[in-house]
Amino acid sequence: MNFRFRQLWQPLRESLWFVPLLMVLVALGLAYGLVQFDQASSVHGTRRLPLFFGIDAGGASGMLTAIAGSMLTVAALTFSLLLAALAQVSNQYSPRALRNFMRDPVNQFVMGYFVSVFTFALLVQGTIREGEDVRFVPTTAVLMGLMLALGGVAALIFFIHHVAESLQTGTLVQRITAETEREITHLFPFDFGAELHPDTRADAEAFVAEPTGWVAINSDEAGYLQYVDARGLLAWTIRHRTVLRLDCHVGDFVGRGQRLFSVRAGQDRTPTEPTDWPTDLRRYVSLGCHRNPEQDVAFGLQQLVDIALKALSPAINDTTTAIMAIDYLGELGGQLAQRDFPGVLRSDGHHLRVLVRVYTFEEYMRLAFDLVRESAAGNPAVLRRLLRALALTARHVRDPNRLLVLREQVELVMTQAETTLPTDYLRQQVRELYDELSPAWA
Repeated sequence: MNFRFRQLWQPLRESLWFVPLLMVLVALGLAYGLVQFDQASSVHGTRRLPLFFGIDAGGASGMLTAIAGSMLTVAALTFSLLLAALAQVSNQYSPRALRNFMRDPVNQFVMGYFVSVFTFALLVQGTIREGEDVRFVPTTAVLMGLMLALGGVAALIFFIHHVAESLQTGTLVQRITAETEREITHLFPFDFGAELHPDTRADAEAFVAEPTGWVAINSDEAGYLQYVDARGLLAWTIRHRTVLRLDCHVGDFVGRGQRLFSVRAGQDRTPTEPTDWPTDLRRYVSLGCHRNPEQDVAFGLQQLVDIALKALSPAINDTTTAIMAIDYLGELGGQLAQRDFPGVLRSDGHHLRVLVRVYTFEEYMRLAFDLVRESAAGNPAVLRRLLRALALTARHVRDPNRLLVLREQVELVMTQAETTLPTDYLRQQVRELYDELSPAWA
């Protein structure tokens, strides 16, 4: 997807007004088209199917008025249900999970459906004429309004079912996990240039280690780094024969005046060439008021961690919800364990071009398990589930160095169990599970 189009599309996709607005416009077009059709041909429908098309002007006007009023009432009810759902998600799970409801296409469609039917009925009702000289009833449009109203009954029932289903913990964490898995698939393999050739790696590492020669490109606004146009930045460095260093992770907060990039002349430039390249790199990144999962696998993990931490808080004290979040953290850990992480030094196939900032496997595992483990002090069920999640991750590991990371996490869980569980009985349960699962990380 084009980077500029993505910048425009992302906020529209997560808004509650864009899809309803499009559906209202469709309703306007449908009403106009059917009224125009009825002006030319509705009399034939009245003769052939009088039970469907034989309604008089008073009956048609009353029916459309009732449809418009009921659709507006149901639209208000829909908004109330959605706001109640948003409040519950924010209070019980995490405020960062709200975006899943905001961008839910079902919620957007249902709200747009009721508003658009209201608009359709109102417009068609305004075209009805009954007088001594003029009598016009758009019978086809009236019949369509009746069918749309009946569809609204089905839409309301489905919406209530959908909201109830969406509020269940399993549904919420499964959607977050599926979204994060898609980003893992898109992000790995990495598309930010080619790996640097081993023969030139030493020279490149010495080149970038020099502290002088770097020009800072600072941000002119504050926000979270949501997206980086990797191909655009790589093409920019090739065009200007420069080396670019990313100084922030995707998902980091960037303050106004903070360094986003550092640039210096590339190894393929001669010392006498001028280095007055344009500093227009800001247009290759997107900053926003919140994080989103695109290119930000850590955000998906953070959402599950937030749900687990909220569930383990004294105010909620919901161990079962925390366990479900931990299960899916183990699933995402297994997905990451199978992936080859990109090197920091990226090239255009010949010369060093970009120094990227990417999370390591160890950083992902610390993000996923450290805070949950600390909040699980004295909770044997959560500590046991952490061991199972780490074992699930370990079963997908092919790199021995990653097993060392997981062993460290396991030992920290065991230390937490030995020091915080109050009885030998509970500590023994954790030890037995550790012995049972130890082949996974051996």
